[in-house]
Amino acid sequence: MSSPFINNRKNAWQRLEELLARIDRASLRRLHREEVRELGRIYRRTASDLAIARAESRDPRLINYLNSLVIRAHGRIYRAEAQGGERIRAFFTREFPHTFRRTWRYTAISFTVFLVFGLIGFVGSYRDTEFSEMMGVPPAFRELYIETKTHWWKDLNQANQVGASRIMTNNIQVTIYTFAFGAMFGVGTLFFLGYNGANVGSVLALTYRAGFGHDLVTFMASHGVIELSCIFIAGAAGLLIGSALIVPGDLSRADALKTRGKDAIRLMMGVAVLLVLAGVIEGFISPAPIDPKIKFGIATLTGIALYSYLLLAGRDETVKRGIG
Repeated sequence: MSSPFINNRKNAWQRLEELLARIDRASLRRLHREEVRELGRIYRRTASDLAIARAESRDPRLINYLNSLVIRAHGRIYRAEAQGGERIRAFFTREFPHTFRRTWRYTAISFTVFLVFGLIGFVGSYRDTEFSEMMGVPPAFRELYIETKTHWWKDLNQANQVGASRIMTNNIQVTIYTFAFGAMFGVGTLFFLGYNGANVGSVLALTYRAGFGHDLVTFMASHGVIELSCIFIAGAAGLLIGSALIVPGDLSRADALKTRGKDAIRLMMGVAVLLVLAGVIEGFISPAPIDPKIKFGIATLTGIALYSYLLLAGRDETVKRGIG
């Protein structure tokens, strides 16, 4: 990057550092109104400078410096704007859906891996029931539930509260593993997504071979959209960590982990709340002896509501602020 670029911008960068230092010593509220406006203006300009530096500069020190400065400013602005209940509101109305949209490619990869292995598990197990053993389905499961055509999920009707609690615990474990295995350079996350996809596909194939697959799909419909979406998003969080380790880009691995790690944590925080909702539906609605049309209707409504929220929430506010 040419020195004129640095010479023309460095005063603004230094001024941003001064403002951030004052916020660290006190708070954003201690700044005068004009200084707050100045902070936002310089922050946006510095973010633009970072984009230019990434595109045109081969100086990693400059890129790391600007990236660190932008991250600091972004964190101080949003932390100061959102305290207590306001912070929670800001997270769910802006930060979580915005992070989902920014990292959608990782979620798409998670979905694709799950789907591909799910299809492999389904086709292989439908043709040969013993194939399901390679997909993680124990032979005892086939003997106890498939060959006897047992609707094992109906047991949840006997103790909905206990069942919902157990389901939420299991779902949380699955999503945590999917996320945590990202520390294995992303390979662990991909393996866990593939394994779970293959397992689900195999079980569905076995039930369809036995003649009651539609009953299982009807059970899964109500909660499935939210639950599977949580797994895909958790997979995205794990892949963010893995990609930071393997392909940090212009950043050092430490800075890449810091940046993408924040996005991963935001995704997991949102997933935690969605899992509670999925667990309640799975424990109380999915096993209930109600018209299947109602269950598929709930699946449709939850899908529309969830993805309308993830894809649209916070868009107007982000544009108005010009931040994030």
